[in-house]
Amino acid sequence: MTTPHDSHGPGDVDAVGGRAPGEVYDLIGVGIGPFNLSLAALADGVPGGGPRTLFLDAKPAFSWHPGLLLEGTILQVPFLADLVTMADPTSRWSYLNYLREHDRMFPFFFSERFHIPRREYDHYCRWVTENLPSCRFDARVTDLSWDEGAESFLVTHRSSAGAVSTVRARQVVLGVGTDPVVPDPLRPHLHDAGDDSGTRVLHSADYRTHRTRLAGLDDVTVLGAGQSGAEVVLDLLRHQDGGGAGGPYVRWLARTPAFAPMEYSKLGLEHFTPDYIRYFRALPEARRERLVREQWQLYKGVSEETLGEIHDELYERTIGGTEPRAALHPGVAVEGMERRGGGYVLTCRHTEQDELFEVRTAAVVSATGYAAARPGFLDGLAKLVDWDERGRYRIDGDYRVALDRRVSGALYVQNAELHTHGVGAPDLTLGAWRAATILNAVAGRTVLRVPERAAWTTFGAPGAPASAPASVSEGSP
Repeated sequence: MTTPHDSHGPGDVDAVGGRAPGEVYDLIGVGIGPFNLSLAALADGVPGGGPRTLFLDAKPAFSWHPGLLLEGTILQVPFLADLVTMADPTSRWSYLNYLREHDRMFPFFFSERFHIPRREYDHYCRWVTENLPSCRFDARVTDLSWDEGAESFLVTHRSSAGAVSTVRARQVVLGVGTDPVVPDPLRPHLHDAGDDSGTRVLHSADYRTHRTRLAGLDDVTVLGAGQSGAEVVLDLLRHQDGGGAGGPYVRWLARTPAFAPMEYSKLGLEHFTPDYIRYFRALPEARRERLVREQWQLYKGVSEETLGEIHDELYERTIGGTEPRAALHPGVAVEGMERRGGGYVLTCRHTEQDELFEVRTAAVVSATGYAAARPGFLDGLAKLVDWDERGRYRIDGDYRVALDRRVSGALYVQNAELHTHGVGAPDLTLGAWRAATILNAVAGRTVLRVPERAAWTTFGAPGAPASAPASVSEGSP
């Protein structure tokens, strides 16, 4: 088997293996998370010959939110929302074929699962990268620029050993993921060490690394009402012993007005379809911004199962009249934080009552989500990008970034389009469909057919335009 970081293709400017520097890839992907991996998998084995691709990632191997790969956690989308099935169910990179290759088809069938363990999804993606020659790890991209004379992008990457290579591509897709978001009051204290020299303030992305030590503290506060916050709260509760005396006191604070379940009704899920994306893109920018804030339960809520398990844990701990060693406070904003003694004091405001109060705690886990950020390696291309008024990408219906007219190549993005395409941007349900859309644009032909209609719901008034007006996709190549 060829490992990803041992595979080289045409386009290495340093002429690895004697290849001519003038050759270029059709597409280079920066970042190998689920979304770019979906594109890599769909591009593999295209009938009639697909585009020549290379995908680069700084990590030594694939890993997907390792800090939250806790035992018992499940994916929030069905297994059909794997890397390829929603666009090409015949692909050898499907989750079902992964089960077959690992002799797990019968156990999976008998388990009657529709939602799979998160750890198995991570292992499935790793299996794909280990068998897909276009994936190269230990390759940190340090610069992306446009060579106008050669009409190609230059992508420079460095290995952990310091080896530098530059490759060329006609088109580039950014799938660099999102960065953890931490509230302003917590930032000066992030990664603070307590008296035991262990981290006391951290983002949930690092929770698994510190969970054992956190479970040994007297008091832990978790911020954020999404799935990650709920899973951290549940895990800490399970570290309390049966009598309720051992383990940390668990406090859960959230800005949202309730610890609410994610919208999971059949018609509600139609917000994660191409139909809704077309409707959303056609709306004025101000209305799109408001909708994203209002639709938080579509992509920031908690699964009903996890909320039920938290309730069950609290119920068990109150048998016989015992007071639970936990507190749940929605509608709370953290406005300040200071270190006192061996712990911290949070200044909080109840948003509906407009009342201030203080919380004393030994540690804080900030499960406050992620956001797209401009990668540093884009500095060399930044002046050629047509940024919007807020410094974000302008993105067309094919996920192509608006660039200066001097750039004849195309730059695409994945999971950086919440502001232009709506709540489906970070959702795995649309991953394969979006990758197929990009692949068709890269190939300049229909490589994979994508549905014109996928929802029963009509978004918008009857007879309204089904696609964005020219002013929304302004600047598209």
